[in-house]
Amino acid sequence: MSQIVQSPGSPRGATAVTVDSAPQQYLTFTLGGEMFAVAILNVKEIIEFGTVTEIPMMPSFIRGVINLRGAVVPVIDLSCRFGGKPTEVARRTCIIIIELEQDEHKHDIGVMVDAVSEVLEIARSEIEPPPSFGAKIRTDFISGMGKVGGRFVIILDVARVLSIEEIAMLTQAADAGGTEVT
Repeated sequence: MSQIVQSPGSPRGATAVTVDSAPQQYLTFTLGGEMFAVAILNVKEIIEFGTVTEIPMMPSFIRGVINLRGAVVPVIDLSCRFGGKPTEVARRTCIIIIELEQDEHKHDIGVMVDAVSEVLEIARSEIEPPPSFGAKIRTDFISGMGKVGGRFVIILDVARVLSIEEIAMLTQAADAGGTEVT
Protein backbone atom coordinates (compact mmCIF):
# COMPACT_ATOMS: atom_id res chain seq x y z
CA MET A 1 0.00 0.00 0.00
CA SER A 2 1.24 3.49 -0.81
CA GLN A 3 1.66 6.20 1.77
CA ILE A 4 1.64 9.93 1.23
CA VAL A 5 4.51 11.52 3.10
CA GLN A 6 4.71 15.29 3.44
CA SER A 7 8.17 16.77 3.59
CA PRO A 8 8.96 18.34 6.97
CA GLY A 9 8.67 22.10 6.90
CA SER A 10 6.56 22.17 3.73
CA PRO A 11 3.32 24.15 3.86
CA ARG A 12 -0.02 22.34 3.72
CA GLY A 13 -1.10 21.70 0.18
CA ALA A 14 2.49 21.41 -1.04
CA THR A 15 3.37 18.54 -3.35
CA ALA A 16 3.68 15.32 -1.40
CA VAL A 17 6.09 12.48 -2.12
CA THR A 18 4.58 9.01 -2.55
CA VAL A 19 6.45 6.25 -0.76
CA ASP A 20 5.60 2.73 -1.88
CA SER A 21 5.76 0.46 1.14
CA ALA A 22 3.68 -2.37 -0.32
CA PRO A 23 5.31 -5.78 -0.28
CA GLN A 24 6.19 -7.23 -3.66
CA GLN A 25 5.42 -10.78 -4.71
CA TYR A 26 8.21 -13.14 -5.74
CA LEU A 27 8.25 -16.67 -7.11
CA THR A 28 10.80 -18.66 -5.14
CA PHE A 29 12.67 -21.70 -6.41
CA THR A 30 15.65 -23.84 -5.50
CA LEU A 31 18.81 -24.26 -7.48
CA GLY A 32 21.75 -26.24 -6.16
CA GLY A 33 20.39 -26.12 -2.61
CA GLU A 34 20.06 -22.30 -2.62
CA MET A 35 16.75 -20.39 -2.54
CA PHE A 36 16.26 -17.81 -5.29
CA ALA A 37 13.39 -15.52 -6.24
CA VAL A 38 12.17 -13.57 -9.26
CA ALA A 39 9.54 -10.85 -9.31
CA ILE A 40 6.18 -12.48 -10.04
CA LEU A 41 5.47 -9.80 -12.66
CA ASN A 42 8.22 -11.33 -14.84
CA VAL A 43 6.77 -14.85 -14.62
CA LYS A 44 4.45 -15.90 -17.40
CA GLU A 45 3.99 -19.55 -16.43
CA ILE A 46 5.65 -22.62 -14.96
CA ILE A 47 5.81 -25.83 -16.96
CA GLU A 48 6.98 -29.36 -16.29
CA PHE A 49 10.39 -30.15 -17.73
CA GLY A 50 9.90 -31.96 -21.03
CA THR A 51 11.62 -32.39 -24.35
CA VAL A 52 14.24 -29.72 -25.02
CA THR A 53 15.72 -29.65 -28.52
CA GLU A 54 19.44 -28.95 -28.38
CA ILE A 55 20.85 -26.32 -30.73
CA PRO A 56 24.43 -27.00 -31.90
CA MET A 57 27.20 -24.46 -31.25
CA MET A 58 25.44 -22.75 -28.32
CA PRO A 59 27.04 -21.91 -24.96
CA SER A 60 26.59 -24.63 -22.33
CA PHE A 61 24.07 -22.59 -20.33
CA ILE A 62 21.65 -22.57 -23.28
CA ARG A 63 20.01 -25.95 -22.87
CA GLY A 64 18.06 -25.69 -26.15
CA VAL A 65 14.57 -24.68 -27.23
CA ILE A 66 11.04 -25.89 -26.52
CA ASN A 67 7.79 -25.63 -28.42
CA LEU A 68 5.36 -23.71 -26.24
CA ARG A 69 1.99 -23.74 -28.01
CA GLY A 70 3.65 -23.20 -31.39
CA ALA A 71 6.21 -20.63 -30.21
CA VAL A 72 9.91 -21.44 -30.05
CA VAL A 73 11.20 -20.60 -26.56
CA PRO A 74 14.90 -20.82 -25.63
CA VAL A 75 15.71 -22.56 -22.33
CA ILE A 76 18.54 -21.40 -20.03
CA ASP A 77 20.06 -23.71 -17.42
CA LEU A 78 20.45 -21.23 -14.53
CA SER A 79 22.95 -23.44 -12.73
CA CYS A 80 25.27 -23.31 -15.78
CA ARG A 81 24.55 -19.60 -16.24
CA PHE A 82 25.84 -19.02 -12.72
CA GLY A 83 29.03 -20.97 -13.46
CA GLY A 84 27.95 -24.25 -11.88
CA LYS A 85 27.48 -27.69 -13.33
CA PRO A 86 24.49 -28.54 -15.55
CA THR A 87 21.20 -29.19 -13.76
CA GLU A 88 20.38 -32.87 -13.47
CA VAL A 89 16.79 -33.49 -14.49
CA ALA A 90 14.75 -34.87 -11.59
CA ARG A 91 11.07 -35.32 -10.80
CA ARG A 92 10.58 -31.70 -9.62
CA THR A 93 12.75 -30.04 -12.30
CA CYS A 94 10.71 -27.46 -14.17
CA ILE A 95 10.96 -24.52 -16.53
CA ILE A 96 9.84 -21.05 -15.49
CA ILE A 97 8.75 -19.03 -18.52
CA ILE A 98 9.93 -15.46 -17.99
CA GLU A 99 8.68 -12.58 -20.10
CA LEU A 100 11.20 -9.84 -20.80
CA GLU A 101 10.73 -6.65 -22.76
CA GLN A 102 13.37 -5.29 -25.12
CA ASP A 103 12.75 -2.36 -27.46
CA GLU A 104 8.98 -2.66 -26.94
CA HIS A 105 9.09 -6.35 -27.99
CA LYS A 106 8.30 -9.10 -25.52
CA HIS A 107 10.46 -12.20 -25.40
CA ASP A 108 9.67 -15.43 -23.59
CA ILE A 109 12.66 -17.24 -22.14
CA GLY A 110 12.54 -20.47 -20.17
CA VAL A 111 14.79 -20.91 -17.15
CA MET A 112 15.45 -24.40 -15.86
CA VAL A 113 15.36 -24.78 -12.07
CA ASP A 114 15.56 -27.68 -9.61
CA ALA A 115 12.11 -27.02 -8.10
CA VAL A 116 9.61 -24.21 -7.70
CA SER A 117 8.78 -23.47 -4.06
CA GLU A 118 6.09 -20.82 -3.53
CA VAL A 119 5.01 -17.25 -4.12
CA LEU A 120 6.11 -14.99 -1.25
CA GLU A 121 5.38 -11.40 -0.37
CA ILE A 122 8.53 -9.61 0.75
CA ALA A 123 8.28 -6.08 2.11
CA ARG A 124 10.78 -3.62 0.68
CA SER A 125 12.03 -3.00 4.22
CA GLU A 126 13.01 -6.70 4.36
CA ILE A 127 15.21 -6.50 1.26
CA GLU A 128 18.91 -5.79 1.73
CA PRO A 129 21.24 -4.64 -1.08
CA PRO A 130 23.27 -7.33 -2.86
CA PRO A 131 26.45 -8.42 -1.09
CA SER A 132 29.69 -7.05 -2.49
CA PHE A 133 31.39 -10.43 -2.07
CA GLY A 134 30.81 -14.01 -0.98
CA ALA A 135 27.93 -14.90 -3.30
CA LYS A 136 28.25 -17.98 -5.50
CA ILE A 137 26.94 -15.98 -8.45
CA ARG A 138 27.92 -12.64 -9.98
CA THR A 139 26.72 -9.82 -7.76
CA ASP A 140 25.31 -7.91 -10.74
CA PHE A 141 22.81 -10.79 -11.17
CA ILE A 142 21.39 -10.05 -7.69
CA SER A 143 18.88 -7.24 -7.17
CA GLY A 144 18.65 -7.85 -3.42
CA MET A 145 18.63 -10.27 -0.51
CA GLY A 146 15.15 -10.81 0.91
CA LYS A 147 14.82 -11.75 4.58
CA VAL A 148 12.18 -14.46 4.95
CA GLY A 149 11.68 -16.48 8.09
CA GLY A 150 15.17 -15.87 9.44
CA ARG A 151 16.99 -16.77 6.24
CA PHE A 152 17.95 -14.98 3.02
CA VAL A 153 16.39 -15.46 -0.40
CA ILE A 154 18.52 -14.28 -3.34
CA ILE A 155 16.34 -12.01 -5.50
CA LEU A 156 17.54 -12.14 -9.09
CA ASP A 157 17.67 -9.27 -11.53
CA VAL A 158 16.31 -11.17 -14.56
CA ALA A 159 17.22 -8.34 -16.94
CA ARG A 160 20.89 -8.83 -16.01
CA VAL A 161 20.82 -12.63 -15.80
CA LEU A 162 19.29 -12.63 -19.28
CA SER A 163 21.00 -9.53 -20.71
CA ILE A 164 20.01 -7.77 -23.93
CA GLU A 165 22.98 -9.25 -25.81
CA GLU A 166 22.02 -12.73 -24.65
CA ILE A 167 18.38 -12.16 -25.55
CA ALA A 168 19.52 -11.35 -29.10
CA MET A 169 21.65 -14.50 -29.13
CA LEU A 170 18.74 -16.53 -27.75
CA THR A 171 16.38 -15.08 -30.33
CA GLN A 172 18.81 -16.14 -33.06
CA ALA A 173 18.93 -19.62 -31.51
CA ALA A 174 15.14 -19.79 -31.51
CA ASP A 175 15.03 -18.63 -35.14
CA ALA A 176 17.62 -21.25 -36.07
CA GLY A 177 15.46 -23.88 -34.35
CA GLY A 178 12.51 -22.87 -36.54
CA THR A 179 9.96 -25.57 -37.22
CA GLU A 180 12.28 -28.40 -36.23
CA VAL A 181 11.22 -28.06 -32.59
CA THR A 182 9.18 -31.00 -31.31
